[in-house]
Amino acid sequence: MTISALFITAFFIGLSGAMMPGPLLTVTIAESMKRGFIAGPLIMLGHAALEISLIIALVAGLSAFLSSAAVSNSIALLGGGFLLYLGFSMSKDAIKGHISLAGMEEAQAGTEKNGLHPVLAGAVISLANPYWSIWWATVGLTYLSLSMESGRIGLLSFFSGHIMADLSWYTMVAALVAGGRKFISPQLYKYVIVSCGLFLLVLGAYFIFTGASSYLA
Repeated sequence: MTISALFITAFFIGLSGAMMPGPLLTVTIAESMKRGFIAGPLIMLGHAALEISLIIALVAGLSAFLSSAAVSNSIALLGGGFLLYLGFSMSKDAIKGHISLAGMEEAQAGTEKNGLHPVLAGAVISLANPYWSIWWATVGLTYLSLSMESGRIGLLSFFSGHIMADLSWYTMVAALVAGGRKFISPQLYKYVIVSCGLFLLVLGAYFIFTGASSYLA
């Protein structure tokens, strides 16, 4: 596969994954409503840092470890627990008025002090999703093998295409959400944040159920 083909195909495969609803999209929407447009790129910075670390690990031979049932199930349990905590905190803060459009600067300051920074959130939320590690241990590893046939430039081309897809999509989402804040009423804002929190709760419960079922089977 040529260098340009690696970049283009990695971009579109990455974009198809980025556009699927999941915890990272949910957190991006919630953080963009609180912090503005910058939340999107910051979350992607953390996401990219984690993926660079994972690529190094995969190249070093960690794929068999990550694709094992015990590891994926453990990630599902731990990640599900974290998403339950995040979803509960998000919903509770919105209901109690700790997160609101009124006094945005104070709300942002409180979030930065008490919650995860967007860069850290980007890494932690990605790591909490068991399907992320499974994707990299299968599809991602296949692309790594293809890209390494072209050496470092092939690896760089693959990762550039992949991360550009994530950055493009989530930055656009953040811009749309942040730009629409002035058209959103405080009540609607609360409903959006609570809905995001409930989605994370459901997803967290699903991850835990998936991981626990494998152990109990």
